[in-house]
Amino acid sequence: MRTRIALIALALAATGSLAAGPARLTLPGPAFPSFASPQALEAACVRNIATTLSAVRRLERQPAGARWLAAYDDINALAEDLAGPVYLISNVHPDKAVRDAAEACELKWQDLFSTLGQNEALFKAARQVKPRDAIDREFLKTTLEGFEDAGVSLPPDKRARAKAINDRVTELGQQFDKNIRDQNIQLSFTEAELKGVPAGVWTNAKRDAQGRLLLGVDYPTYVPLMQGAVDPAARERMWRAKTNEGGQANLGLLAEIGQLRREYAQLFGFASFADFQLRRRMAENTANARRFLDGVRTAVTEREKRELDELREAKARDLGKPAAEVKLERWDVPYYTERVKRERYSVDQEAFRPYFPPQESLAFVMRVVEKTMGVRYVRVPDVKLWHPDAQAYVAQDVKTGRALATLYVDPYPREGKYNHAAVWPIRSASTRLKRAPQAALVVNLDRKGLNLEEIETLLHEFGHAVHNNLSTTRHSSASSVLRDFVEAPSQMLEEWVYDPQVLALMQEVCPTCKPVPSDLLAKGKVAERYGKGVQYARQQLFASFDLAMHDADAPEPMALWARIEGATLLGHVPGTMFPAGFSHVAGGYAAGYYGYLWSEVVAADLRTAFGKNLLDPVVGRRWRDTVLANGSQRPPQALVREFLGRDSNSQAFFEDLKR
Repeated sequence: MRTRIALIALALAATGSLAAGPARLTLPGPAFPSFASPQALEAACVRNIATTLSAVRRLERQPAGARWLAAYDDINALAEDLAGPVYLISNVHPDKAVRDAAEACELKWQDLFSTLGQNEALFKAARQVKPRDAIDREFLKTTLEGFEDAGVSLPPDKRARAKAINDRVTELGQQFDKNIRDQNIQLSFTEAELKGVPAGVWTNAKRDAQGRLLLGVDYPTYVPLMQGAVDPAARERMWRAKTNEGGQANLGLLAEIGQLRREYAQLFGFASFADFQLRRRMAENTANARRFLDGVRTAVTEREKRELDELREAKARDLGKPAAEVKLERWDVPYYTERVKRERYSVDQEAFRPYFPPQESLAFVMRVVEKTMGVRYVRVPDVKLWHPDAQAYVAQDVKTGRALATLYVDPYPREGKYNHAAVWPIRSASTRLKRAPQAALVVNLDRKGLNLEEIETLLHEFGHAVHNNLSTTRHSSASSVLRDFVEAPSQMLEEWVYDPQVLALMQEVCPTCKPVPSDLLAKGKVAERYGKGVQYARQQLFASFDLAMHDADAPEPMALWARIEGATLLGHVPGTMFPAGFSHVAGGYAAGYYGYLWSEVVAADLRTAFGKNLLDPVVGRRWRDTVLANGSQRPPQALVREFLGRDSNSQAFFEDLKR
């Protein structure tokens, strides 16, 4: 696990037209490193680490006066200038040798970070610092907590073990992700087996020696096949392949990670890693997180059962059998969910793709941010990045024209690239350093167009991007936020795609695009509600597994998963190993996956501030200045309270579950 010292706050944390902006337009901040070869990356890594270490040595000699906190944060900024791009490159660069070099550099950084977290001289100085105001006081608090959580106060033998565990867990987590990314699963299908799957998914696919179509498990392929393939055997093969991503090797890695995290927590006197982690989170402790998950489980159980019964009945009609004689399999759920939606609401997600070309969809999301938050994204041409598909944008304040931040976008799937959707913060903001933030939006858009669910995902991820881009924190280390709050600003935006006023912006960025017919949108909005019981129950299962895996006994992951999934309505399918592909648990969401549902509650409450006008620029500007701008330099509860004008509550979330 990476320590929580400020230095490594690399957390998960545009109008207009996508036409190229004026030639004079430039990106704020440094250019993205070229990393022309593995050797170039390695040399940059060695050079930057040496420079960072020199800065650390200077700080060790600096008195703990008024400038100490700033000097400490300067080290974060210095390290981040290389570490930020490297963490991205390991997931997106088309050259495997460069990705491997980036991963090797990550391990070098981890060694530096874990060593720094145990630096007694810096810890002693930090404890003597007198913060000048509330912002510095909050920064000092998280800085001291980071040192403590890295093991600086442990006896020498335990301190050394803590560092060894930190470094090893990082190495194991990196290998876990690499095993998934480099696996390149290819399944062969005949055209007959793909009946019901949109032709665009497979028409241009490569073929094997027998002429069968070769399909991967990337989401632009996986989702439409699971939702459309009439042949249950085709769905089962695809589902099993996806569910077994990472394979047996990753199960071994995850088991070791769990045991090491347990040992790490015990070095500090905690029975479990969950207890160790959650004391610093909004949930405050494991018991609160479990109570919350139990509440979600109670709220969704009846709805989940009703939905699954309806899916079983739909399958029974296909088979011409009584529902009581039919077993609903996990690979049936996506297919029959879409079937019920089509039959009940006369809507098909594929029907939306012609209305949302990928590049124009990106422009649409940017226009939403412009209208709501007063920030315009303008593409900067001829910026050389890691792949020809990658694009560069400058975020400008609409009123002043001032360049605020840089956003890189990697829009389309390819071999060796991260195969889902995420945002990498590359550079954090700092008003003190006049430092413009930079982030990278990595998605895998369908070149044929997006459906409403994919627009939701794009809005979600863009929420992460603007959280980075619109930060105006004093210290660069304060741009990241708590894991159980980080998803809330993104989840707040997801359902905006169903608002006609919001969707009308699509015609502003793409006048030639036909607007979504109002009746089709209305059907899509109603249909979107269907399946929420199954969806939330599944999220609750993931979160419960994550907490249980980081419990005091650190159980073997696969046995634990089989047991708790086996207790669900659909049960466990022998021979599958979902935990082998559960990157969140192997990585930064350890004992924190509950944060997705926790943030859903906060997001639903935040959304109420906009009322019936989701594009309200007054509320949007308050959102930008209050929540997005402040990062973690103020506690999230305080930011939410100021934005809403009251304490947050769960009423909106649980009312939504009942609809």
